[in-house]
Amino acid sequence: MKSFRNENGFSLIELLLVVVIIGIVAAIAVPAYQKSRRAAENGSTFAIMRTIGSTQVGFFSQNNRFGTLPELQGTLNNSLGTTVVDKVFRGTYVFEMNPASPTPNDLATEYVITATRSIPGETIYKYEINQSGKITRILPAGSPED
Repeated sequence: MKSFRNENGFSLIELLLVVVIIGIVAAIAVPAYQKSRRAAENGSTFAIMRTIGSTQVGFFSQNNRFGTLPELQGTLNNSLGTTVVDKVFRGTYVFEMNPASPTPNDLATEYVITATRSIPGETIYKYEINQSGKITRILPAGSPED
């Protein structure tokens, strides 16, 4: 009769233990990855909004009014994102003006552009920039920045 006691290899318990450890590491790593990805998207959005603010200053000095998003896209050689009618899509954010289609008279003294990240099942992020150049977080209200 052949004895199996001298065979080398891993036992079922050892393999299950390795699988459990990998599962625990994945459970910790995935939320951290998602948080860092969200922070990177927010940082990119802030950079785009700062670009919009400085471009608006230049546009105003040349045209005596602020520009619409499609006009800003043209000024910046389409570097803001993908324009669809009067909205700009970049990553998970949608940039839009308020009102959606402002007239030149509306833009003579002020503008408001919002950036919204709305993914089902996740926190909604919404930022706003106006003629003062200040970026304000609208949503999530009252919580610290990620």
